Amino acid sequence: MTELLTAAQMRAIEEAAIASGEVTGLELMERAGRGVVEAIFEEWPELAQTSHRAVVLCGPGNNGGDGFVVARLLKEWGWEVEVFLYGDPEKLPPDAKVNYERWGEKGEVAPLIPGSLDQSVDRGLENAIYKDQYDASGTWESETNIGQQTIFIDALFGTGLKRRFEEDLLDVLKEWGDYCYEYAVAVDMPSGLCSDSGKCIGGHWVFSKLLVTFETPKVGHFLGHNMYDIKSFKTVDLNFHWNTDADTVGLLGYTDLQLDKDGWFDNGMQKTLRTHKYSHGHALIFAGGPGKTGAARLAARGALRIGAGLVTLGVPPSAQMEVASQVTAIMLRRVTDGSGEVDGLDVTLRDDRINALCIGPGLGIGARGEALVKTTLEGKRATVLDADALTLLAQDKALFDCLHKNCVLTPHGGEFARLFPDIAEKLNAPATKGPAYSKVDATREAAKRAGCVVLFKGPDTVIAHPDGRCSINSAQYERAAPWLATAGSGDVLAGFITGLLARGFDPMRAAETAAWLHVECARSLGPGLIAEDLPEELPKVFRDLGL
Repeated sequence: MTELLTAAQMRAIEEAAIASGEVTGLELMERAGRGVVEAIFEEWPELAQTSHRAVVLCGPGNNGGDGFVVARLLKEWGWEVEVFLYGDPEKLPPDAKVNYERWGEKGEVAPLIPGSLDQSVDRGLENAIYKDQYDASGTWESETNIGQQTIFIDALFGTGLKRRFEEDLLDVLKEWGDYCYEYAVAVDMPSGLCSDSGKCIGGHWVFSKLLVTFETPKVGHFLGHNMYDIKSFKTVDLNFHWNTDADTVGLLGYTDLQLDKDGWFDNGMQKTLRTHKYSHGHALIFAGGPGKTGAARLAARGALRIGAGLVTLGVPPSAQMEVASQVTAIMLRRVTDGSGEVDGLDVTLRDDRINALCIGPGLGIGARGEALVKTTLEGKRATVLDADALTLLAQDKALFDCLHKNCVLTPHGGEFARLFPDIAEKLNAPATKGPAYSKVDATREAAKRAGCVVLFKGPDTVIAHPDGRCSINSAQYERAAPWLATAGSGDVLAGFITGLLARGFDPMRAAETAAWLHVECARSLGPGLIAEDLPEELPKVFRDLGL
């Protein structure tokens, strides 16, 4: 699993490498700057074909030193380069000061003050080549620059920002936003954003199309909505050895899921010629009343497709015919409420082959729903609680206190706020200094309080265990799947987790695997996706993975 580090953890690792004598700070800075240039040419190959123009904004720390290296290398490539510095050059850190002086042998450094970017853009336009542009009907469209391209490089603060920008810098950065649309690069972290949380703490942040970081991604690269519009994300290897005993966050990837070709659940429950349906678990999913059974049916289909041997829908008598007309491979059982001589949940749960439960999608928040949640939790079986079940937990502390280690909670933002209002308040508070309280911090705190796994949904889904283990399932950058924002997709995710629990996965691993496959299904199908498509796309995803 890729380790995501905080700014402090990365700084400690670099300092340890320098102290050991393996590498110097200057060498790391040179490798970082060279990596940025290579990433630029990889992202935009056309820029490597001839000389262009770069505007490099350098800050008062080592991120600024990286910027001076980038400027020097582009100048040596034959580019026209303008460099601006925010801060006093005499106060630069030693390595950044060396690279400031090296750049000084090739070009000037101008102070970054309000109006400086406007003047820089004007100078660039004086040297540009234009032609008249007409559309097919002969109507004037616009003047188009067909000559020298300008690339904007943000090397102001990177991961080092801890407080709000001064007003003069805010004015400059607003100018930046007027110009840096086509080619814009952030070095390590877009300036203005906290590298531990992804939150804006500068009062404004520098938008970029390409984000280049070093050695390993930072936690904030995969948190918060500010990252959603960045087109590309690249990590540059600085080629030094490191490890950390610190509490890191994992970024989920295919290799972390322990899937294998011969039996894609590496837990002794592979589907082979020697097994039968009860070897792969029996999931029970509860449906709501008439007209509200669709969510549970989506969850049931997801559980069945992901490999549960049997899936049963527990429905109230009033919805029995509705559900029966819609399902085939999924079984059906009348479940009125928590207890009863014939069709109460306690009777159903006498079948100890039922080893995974899902409750909440379309359930309703009335007496039946409350009784079912209570009885479900009393049984201590592996249980996914979603949607209405989360609302019921939020309304009744006694019910919340029944949560146990075999549970998985799957809230979206609103449900999380109802369940953990004080934690949500901290998370949603404006960030005024760094490191800011993050979605990782919030999910870890919630999991510890609940005593079970919490999967906090979003494009930056965070999954946390009560013992502090934490991972991020990112649907950002090259894994972006915005079409997952459709009604019912969360119900399918709940079903995926339930099916994996039935197969014998522990709650943390079930949540991680389901979340990753959920995004892969969406990416495989693409725009136009509706929730019903997700379970049906699983077989194709499995084939593409070679399973």
